[in-house]
Amino acid sequence: MFQPRCPQVHGIFDQATCTVTYVVHQGPGTACAIVDSVLDYDPKSGRTRTASADKVIEYVQANRLRVAWILETHAHADHLTAAPYLKAKLGGRTGIGEHIATVQKVFKGIFNLEPAFRQDGSQFDHLFRDGEELRIGELTGHVLRVPGHTPADIAYCIGDAVFVGDTMFMPDVGTARCDFPGGNAHTLYASVRKILALPPQTRLFMCHDYPPDGRPVAFETTVAEQREKNIHLHDGVSEEEFVAMRTRRDATLEMPVLILPAVQVNVRAGEMPPKEDNGVSFLKIPINAL
Repeated sequence: MFQPRCPQVHGIFDQATCTVTYVVHQGPGTACAIVDSVLDYDPKSGRTRTASADKVIEYVQANRLRVAWILETHAHADHLTAAPYLKAKLGGRTGIGEHIATVQKVFKGIFNLEPAFRQDGSQFDHLFRDGEELRIGELTGHVLRVPGHTPADIAYCIGDAVFVGDTMFMPDVGTARCDFPGGNAHTLYASVRKILALPPQTRLFMCHDYPPDGRPVAFETTVAEQREKNIHLHDGVSEEEFVAMRTRRDATLEMPVLILPAVQVNVRAGEMPPKEDNGVSFLKIPINAL
């Protein structure tokens, strides 16, 4: 299933959320996919802005790209997706893994969402199955199911490039947390080993970077580099060792700053909750629920 053809990958780093949005294509004038977009959100005021998404639009338009897909690796807890805004401006279809329905069921209960909220993933244009083919113009890729961080995580394998979402980070940062609802460290271990079984030269693109010791932001690595240097899951780390480390570490982590607004919006494919009778959309803050 690995293809040697190399797509062009342009990463746009959002400093506020440490998130990388990618535009994947074959060159000016071709079709493209946008992976893991960001809608700016101020938790103090509740206001949104589109500065991060506008950088994506600027790049797409400057290169005369045609948007085929606006993709999510999972329902993020650390930023809001800008998918509806980008779709309105650029076109394209939204996509996420089919197990988003599992996440929607969990968070409909946590947030006591309105009865009309659907728990079948139908807010997205397409739900990807494990192994399903993905077409972006002349580029062909496939979807790899990689749960563990959440039950619905997927990676997009396009040519020699793999967009790994929140399964792992740069080698000196390690791997993603597993303590969100439905997360599982044993499952994440298996998912990361699945990615690291790809050819050594495969390019891996991270969804986030949290640079230690003042190093510059970086978000591209390879299977070979991760297998040799990943501080949590380099070759030789057993499943039991990883699970013990991940469990200890997760117990010390605070919740992401934007988890409450982000999850409510992202399970809706980026749409805000229905407006109430005063014409305003509201997000909920459950007390002592997470």
